[in-house]
Amino acid sequence: MSYNYDFFVIGAGPGGLAASKRAAAYGVRVAVAEQDAIGGTCINRGCIPKKLMVYAADFALQERMAKNYGWSECQRHLDWSQFLQAVDRHIDKLHQSYLQTFQQAGIELIRGRATFIDAHTVEVNGRQITADKILIAVGGHPLKPDIPGKEHAITSREMFHLEAIPKRLAIVGGGYIGVEFSSMMNAFGCEVTVVETDKMILSGFDRDIRSSVQKGLGDRGIRILCNTTAKEIQHSSEGLQVNLSGDCQETITADTVLIATGRAPNTKSLNLEKAGVEVGEKGEIQVDEYSRTTQNNIFAVGDCTNRVPLTPVAKAEGNAVAHTAFGKQPQTVNYDNVSSAVFAHPEAATVGMSEAKAREKFGDSVQCHYSEFQPLLYSLGAEDKSTKTMIKLVVEGDEERVLGAHMVGDRAADIIQSLAVAIRQGVTKQDLDATIAIHPTIGEEFLTLD
Repeated sequence: MSYNYDFFVIGAGPGGLAASKRAAAYGVRVAVAEQDAIGGTCINRGCIPKKLMVYAADFALQERMAKNYGWSECQRHLDWSQFLQAVDRHIDKLHQSYLQTFQQAGIELIRGRATFIDAHTVEVNGRQITADKILIAVGGHPLKPDIPGKEHAITSREMFHLEAIPKRLAIVGGGYIGVEFSSMMNAFGCEVTVVETDKMILSGFDRDIRSSVQKGLGDRGIRILCNTTAKEIQHSSEGLQVNLSGDCQETITADTVLIATGRAPNTKSLNLEKAGVEVGEKGEIQVDEYSRTTQNNIFAVGDCTNRVPLTPVAKAEGNAVAHTAFGKQPQTVNYDNVSSAVFAHPEAATVGMSEAKAREKFGDSVQCHYSEFQPLLYSLGAEDKSTKTMIKLVVEGDEERVLGAHMVGDRAADIIQSLAVAIRQGVTKQDLDATIAIHPTIGEEFLTLD
């Protein structure tokens, strides 16, 4: 049968972009449908604008420390509007770069929402398009819990379009998104309260990361209410009132309420049933180890599946699909030892197993090496508890094979990312001990742990 395209990609986010470029390199006919901005959540409402906001916040924190190094104090002011305009200009450049890449690779970009007619046919803007193989890479969207008054709250999407920095911000949800925004907005001078249903923030991370970040944020003046649930949000003349239940049963008042309680796949409007593609209870597309759905010629990657919701993972999955479908070299993605980070202050990063997961699998053969210290950078001023660094290695057996590395402190993401390569290759504690470090650095502490 003759098709319009060999490969049709629904969604121009990180996974879809990676797959389309890799497939085009194999010489097949590729088209990508995108109803929103190119780059997906990461480029437009996630990783990139968020990290630029983190940098902006870091300047405020560095300003407070500069006087310890002999710099005279000066009055600075953040022009929020100017900052957002600069972010928008950078994102526009990225869009243009992607368009140029598409043109050079011979990939056709089709603007509009794609829906399935059958396993080989989609419809975009009233046009029916056929393809031999199809990739679904539509990502996800923020969820709001079903609480009265949720319409008064915003999600992470709207945080990048605030007209002004709120004086008071309430954040419902203490996952990495809520934690990152709490840190940034606090640095901008906002009074921040985080409401978390669990006993600590950052559920899913190693216990020592959770406690260290929570303590660091608390030392900076961020109020964190754990074992607490937002019952209702009401609009009043004083602002938005959030009624709480649980350990804290008070009512807090804020100018803005951010809900950061999770995300859901963007799969509802795809008509997946017409293509024979099955989804789970939350709308996540069911896939095998090769990212193939229940329809043999249709694949899915990224946040619309039920795997690791990180941009580099979606890219790896997209590349693997292209190799599998067109390179005659079936490829899977290894989800062990995937690094992740929380870009707050203090920064946190992790790779491999948490202590709890390691003990669950290996029992008493697991040991942990732990250290907490004040980096040299902060040694010239009065002690600031929020600047403490925590490092931890989880090891197993007589050889002390490293199962996980965890860090809270400056440069955590870069240091852990480098350690990830060694851990993937089976590094032991003895290997790290035998490595001569660069002094004085924060990273050397991993090589000198007792």
